[in-house]
Amino acid sequence: MKKAYGTILTFLAFVSLFAMPASGQQTLAEQLGYSADACLLIVHADDIGLAQSVNQATDEAFASGGITSGSIMVPCPWFIDFAEYYKSHPDLDVGIHITLTSEWDFYKFGGILPSTEIPSLLDENGYFYPTTEEVGQHADPLEAEKEIRAQIERAIAYGIKPTHLDTHMGSVMAKPELVEIYMKLGKEYNLPVFAPRMMLFAMPEEMREMVKKEFVLVDGFFMLNVDNPDTSWEEEYAKMIEKIKPGLNVMIVHLAHDNAEMQAVAVNHPAFGATWREKDLDYVQSQTFHDLLKEKDIKLTTWKEIASLK
Repeated sequence: MKKAYGTILTFLAFVSLFAMPASGQQTLAEQLGYSADACLLIVHADDIGLAQSVNQATDEAFASGGITSGSIMVPCPWFIDFAEYYKSHPDLDVGIHITLTSEWDFYKFGGILPSTEIPSLLDENGYFYPTTEEVGQHADPLEAEKEIRAQIERAIAYGIKPTHLDTHMGSVMAKPELVEIYMKLGKEYNLPVFAPRMMLFAMPEEMREMVKKEFVLVDGFFMLNVDNPDTSWEEEYAKMIEKIKPGLNVMIVHLAHDNAEMQAVAVNHPAFGATWREKDLDYVQSQTFHDLLKEKDIKLTTWKEIASLK
């Protein structure tokens, strides 16, 4: 999930919405077996399938307990590689990272449907647009729905049992029609969805009230937002962890090894680039990170656990 800086700021407003019991019943924490005021945290890795480097780093972080969840970019070249790995690790908490943008300078991808079926989603070279803003300007909602559905169906066809839906660069939030499609498909596939709080303001009042009644908002969303890979990761993440409060929290990380492949993918992108991502990988696997979580009595959870409450 590499972003233009404006998109990063937009994405920092994200929350998660998932159908839950009416008010007055047990809190999510209680339903998961914790005290009512427990601090729950999903440590989530974006961009699985983007590159082999990303897949390898994500596999390592799952195995070490550095992350509890991740999501896969179905249109990307290394999707099949991870799908094969998933066959022997079917208990992993993996969602669909709905992809409608292609932001790297020299590493591009388009839809999984033929270009003739989704022309409004593609630029003059046949690739997804690089920014969320351009998705909002050009995307025909009917074509977007076909492509999003195709991405979900392809993942399922390869044996992946998605635990949730989320969105690369917040692209399904580009305009209200796409938000409605996103929510519709979450319900259709009986999956939790990860969506921005601002989504409510883009909805008709009736739909907004329905979402407020039927969905629970994540209480805290955290993602490192620095341009310079020389920044102290320990200091920045310590600030985030200090802000985690009782309720459901989500921390998004971006993992990869700083190797030739990832350097080529992320050329001209120091933010969310190769060095940046390896520092995320090192941090989530560090003793420092896990000691802080233990010190704050933060309970790790997954989308799969939340979905099991339905």
